[in-house]
Amino acid sequence: MSNETLIRNCAPTMACLKTGNMFSCVFENRETMTQELRQINLRLRSKGLRILPLRYQKGRALLYLYRPHQLERDLHQPLARNLLSECGYSSCNANQCLAKLISRLRDEEDFPHEVGLFLGYPPADVDGFMHRKDSYKLCGLWKVYDDVEGAARQFDRCRHCTEVYLRRYAQGYSLDRLTVAG
Repeated sequence: MSNETLIRNCAPTMACLKTGNMFSCVFENRETMTQELRQINLRLRSKGLRILPLRYQKGRALLYLYRPHQLERDLHQPLARNLLSECGYSSCNANQCLAKLISRLRDEEDFPHEVGLFLGYPPADVDGFMHRKDSYKLCGLWKVYDDVEGAARQFDRCRHCTEVYLRRYAQGYSLDRLTVAG
């Protein structure tokens, strides 16, 4: 996996604008992918980031770059705790929740709706997606059911961030230099 792929898919998380990003990439050899992920973790750990494989399927890996401290904070919000409980999560501890999410991704055909909580989406919007699917007010990085103006600003920040990061990378900035410590 190239640094450009990571930046293209995860710049907002690298910039501390989001808790996490998920993306899929092709891999030829699972052992090689695991080694690449270890190297990324070694490089970005000091910046407060971690990357995990959530699922390997048909030559593709679903990867999750996230900020563990932000995830812990996000999952402890009251509405997030309620949604997780509703989906069968017995704890709001981030590591335990990630283990449960990985299990759900591997065992179930449908993509778990609570995944938005792991990406930093507002719990009110995750709740809306889970319970009022068709009544969203705006669709961008996620479907918005609550704060349309705030979400629209966040969509613009994330889009702009990705553009800037890709431009800076093309100018020679390293992954380490682009990643904000969080």
